[in-house]
Amino acid sequence: MTEMAARRLAQHRAQERHGFPASDPLTVIDRIYEVAMDPTRFEEMLDHWEAVMGPLRRAGTGLGQFDGHVQRADQVLERALAGEGADTPEAMLGRLGHAAAFAVTPRLTVSHCNPAATRAFGITPDARIGDLALAEADTVSLSRCVEQLMAGPAGDPVVLRNRARHSDRLIMFHLRLIRPRDGEAYVLAVTSELGWPEGFSALLREAFGLTHAESQILRGLAEGLSLPEIADGRGRSLATVRAQLKAILSKTETRSQTELVRLTLSSMEMAQPGLAKRPAERDPVAQPFQTLKLPDGRRLDYLILGDPAGRDCLYLPLNLGLVLWPAPAEAEARRRGLRIIVPVRAGYGHSTVLPAGVPYLDTLCDDLVRLLDHLGCGPLPVLSIGDDSLLAMAFNARHPGRMTALIACAGVLPLHRPEQYERMHKWHRFILASARYTPQLLPFMVKAGFAMVRRLGKPGFVQAVYGRSAADIRTFEIPEVREAMLLGSEVTVNDHHAAQDAFAREIVAHESHDWEPALAALRRVPVQMLNGLQDPQVPIATLEEFRDDHPWIDWRIFPDAGQLLFFLKWRDVLPELEKHARAIKS
Repeated sequence: MTEMAARRLAQHRAQERHGFPASDPLTVIDRIYEVAMDPTRFEEMLDHWEAVMGPLRRAGTGLGQFDGHVQRADQVLERALAGEGADTPEAMLGRLGHAAAFAVTPRLTVSHCNPAATRAFGITPDARIGDLALAEADTVSLSRCVEQLMAGPAGDPVVLRNRARHSDRLIMFHLRLIRPRDGEAYVLAVTSELGWPEGFSALLREAFGLTHAESQILRGLAEGLSLPEIADGRGRSLATVRAQLKAILSKTETRSQTELVRLTLSSMEMAQPGLAKRPAERDPVAQPFQTLKLPDGRRLDYLILGDPAGRDCLYLPLNLGLVLWPAPAEAEARRRGLRIIVPVRAGYGHSTVLPAGVPYLDTLCDDLVRLLDHLGCGPLPVLSIGDDSLLAMAFNARHPGRMTALIACAGVLPLHRPEQYERMHKWHRFILASARYTPQLLPFMVKAGFAMVRRLGKPGFVQAVYGRSAADIRTFEIPEVREAMLLGSEVTVNDHHAAQDAFAREIVAHESHDWEPALAALRRVPVQMLNGLQDPQVPIATLEEFRDDHPWIDWRIFPDAGQLLFFLKWRDVLPELEKHARAIKS
């Protein structure tokens, strides 16, 4: 064994005994691949992500080195979600797309492998682990991990970091023991290697007018190499490779390396017959939705709660899609003569996803006006939950005079201070800080979070997200609240549909928007902010800053409430809503 191989073996043994420190960036890459294969480990990833992300975020440093890994993990996750249920090696490998993967028997031989694994590691069925094109110490460590998995019950997966035999390039291996219903147990090995299809470079050159060198740089980026690694491998200066990358971005009409990698992987999917993804059919959500066809042909669904002939109020249900109210709250709205208009915005339920490239918040606001016009509504008060107060602000600024008052339950104002992110509970900080500081990584993270909801169930998700807010957990445990949240959020995630893309795009739009004009316009309407002191997104210190910065707002504070304030305090909210609805002249 060479000295380098011995050193790597010692490193692997240290990994097995102690693991890597949470602050090691490579550990985050481990967790990304773990989550791609097992979304229930999402919360573990958050802890490791924050250990790395927190210091970099506070220092204003990006995490661009993760882009390629996140893009490939996203495709692994997409494939895994598309084919849940089948557990044979053929079925498991068949849904992994271009991720190099193979199945290992108890005898440490390869029983099945996909074409990507053959290209990446030079293996075919019946090969042994030692035949993989890996460093010697890594094949030893890989064999030991497979033996340990085989000896125990099906349980937690193992993630190993290995190196290619003839380079120092990092390769991630996600190992999981599978005990099929019929047949021999095997270990499924899914790697970060990308199986570059034969002839694909030529297709890219033809499609985008790339030179041979540019297509090789594009391949390197898709395979997770950094620009310095590409330059070293090609024997070129970093400046030359950067100039070539600039030319590639221009020819492909992409704006960043992230967009470029995403375009490449999407093109790879479309180039392979039978691999293009088809949209999943959505089961109808069992609620009395109505539908409006918009001028551009899109579909917009909506609900009417309360009194169908009552005074109009617009309800914005948070990006969790909480479109239903507790039954007693809806009955009270009916008794007070309030017609509650609930839009199911683009990408949720059956409402059509917004096209790429449109101004996101502006289009959502325009959709609201078209719905209100369709229903014959004039100016009306708006009730919002959580950071849908931002959507209400955007609506008011874009369409002056349509909102007569805003009642924001657990309302949020634009965040201006880094510490306002740091104070949040980890779930909210992870989503919002990622949207601001690393938006290119957010779509995968959101998709994995939605997959976790499906695996854990919605009650488990609520416990994970609101576990540190005793008020929100108590609120969710109220039977009529639990029923409304579980049924209402079907427009967001169910067995056949997840609004993950719309959720991620909206969060990024919030964090990148210039809110100063909307704040100035908000001063022209009555605003009530009803906030709880146990809100995981707006803790006490942030709430105090909001109040100090915006003294013209009518603030009401509830010590026993959190972000789910409306579902707990609707008896306090509806009289205020009725007052503003009655104040509108006929």
